[in-house]
Amino acid sequence: MKKTLTILVFMVITFNGYSQEDTEVVQKSNIQTYTPSKLLQKGQWDIKWFNNLYTETQKRENGIKSDKLRENYFTTSFDIFTGVSDSNRLNVGLLFDIRSNTIGGRDAFDVFSFDGEQGTARSGLTSIAPVIKFNPLKSVSNFTVQTALHIPLISEESDASGVYLDQTAYTFQNRFFYDYTLPSGNWQLFTELNTEYNFGDEDSFANKTYVLAPGVFMSYFPSDKSTILGFVQHQQRFGDFNQDFTALGFGGKYQITKELNLEVLYSKFVRGENTGLGQSFNLGLRVLL
Repeated sequence: MKKTLTILVFMVITFNGYSQEDTEVVQKSNIQTYTPSKLLQKGQWDIKWFNNLYTETQKRENGIKSDKLRENYFTTSFDIFTGVSDSNRLNVGLLFDIRSNTIGGRDAFDVFSFDGEQGTARSGLTSIAPVIKFNPLKSVSNFTVQTALHIPLISEESDASGVYLDQTAYTFQNRFFYDYTLPSGNWQLFTELNTEYNFGDEDSFANKTYVLAPGVFMSYFPSDKSTILGFVQHQQRFGDFNQDFTALGFGGKYQITKELNLEVLYSKFVRGENTGLGQSFNLGLRVLL
């Protein structure tokens, strides 16, 4: 009888421990819980509007660094996902990009005019991508893979005046996400490996090239509704065209409401080859329903 009572007490304590742990998970904010490694539950929706302004006045080619007239590249991206499986291990979605680029020393904010001025500017919807996101290892729920096929919607990368808009090669992309929250709960490590194969257009600079792009992000949560983060990213392109660059950055996220998150990021391209050496400013809004 004493042994039975001991077992029952142990079971009650264990059950309460798990219940409390589950409650803590539920109470966590979306910016703590829904990292890119986290999949949505069936019927949930994740809509992200992300804006990136990259501007450069320097470049490095064939080992030589030089100044250039300012060029600006603005991308506004929409990522839409929903959960479709009862096991919460599969999401499907759609990605698309709208771009506005200017050259010839124009002001960085001229990209927002979308004026298409002959010889210095181009803009438009440039690509769309069906995508799936899944968890390949049931025992590691914070490891996910995102697979997408980016379909170009433009016929020319650069016009007669040399204004580049976007690549015309198709991109088969796989992104691997993993995050780890330190025992204190105040720090979180997030890692990403992006891989691409570009194909389908002999006139594209990216045709028959491969991309490996790892990134490491470290986040600190001063409160359950905010985070401060720093990151390092590298991209290596090889194949018919070789290119690489490394960027360092920092930023933050804030949960405005239960459903709406704000994200602000800055990065500086500190080195590279056959690439521009500029900086990027990023602003994102994310809705989780």
